[in-house]
Amino acid sequence: MIDTVHVPLDGRAYDVRIGSDLLARAGAEIAPLLKRPRVAIVTDAHVAGLHLAPLERALSAEGIASVSLTLPAGEATKSWPHFERTVEWLLEEKIERRDIIIALGGGVIGDLVGFAAAVLRRGVRFVQIPTSLLAQVDSSVGGKTGINAPQGKNLIGAFHQPSLVLADISVLNSLPDRDFLAGYGEVVKYGLLGDATFFDWQEAQADRIKARDPEALAHAVRRSVEMKADIVVRDETEQGDRALLNLGHTFCHAFEAATGYSDRLLHGEGVAIGCALAFELSSRLGLCAQEDPSRARALLSEMGMKVTLGDIDGELPGAQALLDLMGQDKKVIDGRLRFILARGIGEAFVTSDVPPDTVLTLLQDALSDR
Repeated sequence: MIDTVHVPLDGRAYDVRIGSDLLARAGAEIAPLLKRPRVAIVTDAHVAGLHLAPLERALSAEGIASVSLTLPAGEATKSWPHFERTVEWLLEEKIERRDIIIALGGGVIGDLVGFAAAVLRRGVRFVQIPTSLLAQVDSSVGGKTGINAPQGKNLIGAFHQPSLVLADISVLNSLPDRDFLAGYGEVVKYGLLGDATFFDWQEAQADRIKARDPEALAHAVRRSVEMKADIVVRDETEQGDRALLNLGHTFCHAFEAATGYSDRLLHGEGVAIGCALAFELSSRLGLCAQEDPSRARALLSEMGMKVTLGDIDGELPGAQALLDLMGQDKKVIDGRLRFILARGIGEAFVTSDVPPDTVLTLLQDALSDR
């Protein structure tokens, strides 16, 4: 069974297709979008070994020729050198404005390729085929594209919506446990920010999710995509409600910068830790009951996910240095950090009215527990 979530943006509407074995029918899904039977695929070395050949076969079965570029795997690929290489390769391959570029991979590839598509010839269409849980539920939907800078994560980029997203649940079976659980951090985020019933479902279905039950996974992906699509349609360029999707991310991005965007901390792991801290901060400010951060931490622990700063290997800078890194976040306005806090599970909101000393104390306490 294949589900479809429609993202009804005016003039830029597209479908997110969710189901098993979608990679095998990618050619049939993409063919209606093509002006000529040729596509360019960008992927990474890890994903290429698993999924590039099946994608090429699926395209060839529909008479679609393809060329491919394979980049190194890892967060460090979201950088100027690999972005430049990608754009120049697309030009060398004579990719035209009416062509389609396929991003085959996780969030790193999706973000980088989407940005390349946004600037190439002032805008080329692209298709997301996300191969990680994190990318399927979050980064492949909504049109945020970009690369990292030494000063911070995702500081260089553009809004550029895909023409189609193919979320194949089957490919999630190839993910190592760590990557799978990191992606689930984003799923938990959706329940925490706007759907208490979805969070209740996650608590009840933890064992099925850990076992990668296809039906449970399909529901988790579909509900996450529905929630993101709804917010994106209301606020495509993050002038208001879309900032809710950054629950946990202000903390997360600082931790990622502190660990050098390395394998010490995967993005979804940082999101999970950040969500727990955002709820703890909300509780300390008297916004939500003490039970709420406890429930958030309990679910993350039950799933075997990272929950605290003590779960990050290696040294971390001090609390003030982490707070300074948070100051580089894109959500800073007039020098003031915007936080996504909560009045309860499923009741997140955006605010700049957070005393820095409270955040500093929270970080000091979190570090002291390491």
